[in-house]
Amino acid sequence: MTVEDIEHHYSSGTLLERLNAALIDDGADPAHPTIEALAPYDQFHGRGMEATEEIAGMLSVAPTDRLLDIGSGIGGPARYMAHRFGCRVTGIDLTAEFCDVARHLTRLLALESQVGFELGNALSMPFPDASFDGAYSMNVSMNIADKAALYGEIRRVLKPGGWLMLSELAQGPGGPLDFPTPWAATGSSSFLSTPEETRRGLEAAGFEIVQFRDAAEDMKAYGARSKAMVERGEKPPHRAVQLIHGDAAVTAMRNTARGVAERRIVPVEILSRRRG
Repeated sequence: MTVEDIEHHYSSGTLLERLNAALIDDGADPAHPTIEALAPYDQFHGRGMEATEEIAGMLSVAPTDRLLDIGSGIGGPARYMAHRFGCRVTGIDLTAEFCDVARHLTRLLALESQVGFELGNALSMPFPDASFDGAYSMNVSMNIADKAALYGEIRRVLKPGGWLMLSELAQGPGGPLDFPTPWAATGSSSFLSTPEETRRGLEAAGFEIVQFRDAAEDMKAYGARSKAMVERGEKPPHRAVQLIHGDAAVTAMRNTARGVAERRIVPVEILSRRRG
């Protein structure tokens, strides 16, 4: 899978226009959005803002800390972390359109002094060694085949003792996935590790596991609540997949939900620390 393949999967060239239209439909002003108005769209990962808030609650972050968001998308988690903790956050993403929209939204929210975005590859990041106090990544590694290189590069840019929070989808025992999914149109661009492979890979790269959690029940409960909202005629709380993938989102989300229900996909949340 090439960089161009990833960009083609995620980028349409009309993302900002579609986001603005969605905000107007919600009754929000695209020129003056709030973090709350953007939340259904700028949290492009399982359980959306709920997962971001949950992960933030597991972290100890000082206003002087510098955090790294790996696979930052259009910047929702980065802006949330900066707003919540008063810290500085740098996001990195392969998709140019995501970075452009992320910068635009960050300017509108007057957070550009705290939050910045770099176009780049997580396997070769443009940051000096030991640049960050903490790093997180949400639903990103499924597009990365070389997990050892990813974990090694994250370790390089973290300070000794720095934390790494991963919220990812792992390969479960229930069999192969159905495609498309939100992260891949076909199996040729999907690279899921099992939970145990993920644990071993992090430890081999020099991380100590602090907490390792199977979040499948949380994801299923979130899906059930979202379905009930739609059945009542309300909008679901997480609309980022529809924003990014349009008509293909329905099938992609259905395949993911079925994968979780059948244990073909295991959502995991992992907190680890870089050993000195």
